[in-house]
Amino acid sequence: MNNSVQVLVVGGGLVGASLALALAHQGQRVALVASAATLATCAPIEPTWDQRIYAVSPGNAAFLGGLGVWSRVDAARVQAVAAMAIWGDAQSHLGFAAEAAGLRELAWIVESRALQAALAAEIAATPELTVLADARPVTLDLTLSPAVLRLDSGEQWSADLVVGADGGQSWVREAAAIPLKSNDYQQLGVVANFAISAQHGAVARQWFRPDGVLALLPLPGQRVSMVWSTPIAHANALLALSPEDLANAVQAASLGTVGVLESLSPAVGFPLSLQQAQSLVAPGLALVGDAAHRVHPLAGQGVNLGFRDVRELVAVLAARPPLQSCGDYPLLQRYARARLEDIASIAWGGDALQKLFATQAPLLASVRNQGLRMVEHMPSMKRWLMQRVIA
Repeated sequence: MNNSVQVLVVGGGLVGASLALALAHQGQRVALVASAATLATCAPIEPTWDQRIYAVSPGNAAFLGGLGVWSRVDAARVQAVAAMAIWGDAQSHLGFAAEAAGLRELAWIVESRALQAALAAEIAATPELTVLADARPVTLDLTLSPAVLRLDSGEQWSADLVVGADGGQSWVREAAAIPLKSNDYQQLGVVANFAISAQHGAVARQWFRPDGVLALLPLPGQRVSMVWSTPIAHANALLALSPEDLANAVQAASLGTVGVLESLSPAVGFPLSLQQAQSLVAPGLALVGDAAHRVHPLAGQGVNLGFRDVRELVAVLAARPPLQSCGDYPLLQRYARARLEDIASIAWGGDALQKLFATQAPLLASVRNQGLRMVEHMPSMKRWLMQRVIA
């Protein structure tokens, strides 16, 4: 059976689901290929806390609010970030405060499961959006216009535009033969949640250390979420610790700034790499989110980049003339050009910082810490950096 839509989104994670919803709200005929697991509407329940959390920028929270998604997230599971504090490895310091920039918050901390469940609930309430749950793509023919995607069920779907939102190991990107530039950091991001004895003050804290980058992000109540980006050997050592020993190690590494720590969740690790598709578009095809780029988590901008991809692609499609196809290549190139600077600055800026703080060369150590001190006393530079964070 052959079915036809204007846009076919492959991948139902946070980025793909938000894109499908935004286009459906725009009046496009959209189909979403997603696993049933990503479409589950069950949000996390106390006392468990998802180890995977995101710092969603105010701009992206507003975008999700416009889709009816943000209001579906339990407010008790969301924490505003009022300030950020960053330390170098020689006690250099850099701070950002939302109030100083005339803002209410720099970001919102939210669990992946809670946000995914809110997206799934809004999708369930959007009958205009066709959901192909647990269907797997088998072949993609972009030489046809419209493009044709065949699923393992035997169904064929034609679409003016196919969007790959299927993660870092994107099947769509590979099927379209789009080359990928990548760099394996030989690091893991070790994540876990802790109860704390002190107040976090709605401050996100980050330390550049000889053994990697440690971040403690505020959760509701007296809780924090840890992300420790560190070489594989050290990461494995952390993962092998008992919950009590891990809490003690993090407490010592964070200099006791949030008091005594108590583990709330087992630690898990995930590999870190820099990835960038050589092109975001082809005739009849676009990439968004991790299918297009993956960045080091030290900037906390991975999912924010993906949501900004979605916002730009939706805007480009909305502005096209009535008779222009969604898959028109010059149209899609506008999307690619518009995303170039944002992606490059976050990806390569984070990469440069990771390399700079990974080296133990004395001269570079002096330069990087002096750099933090200089930025701390440059209001215009701090404002520019904050604009990147909140968009």
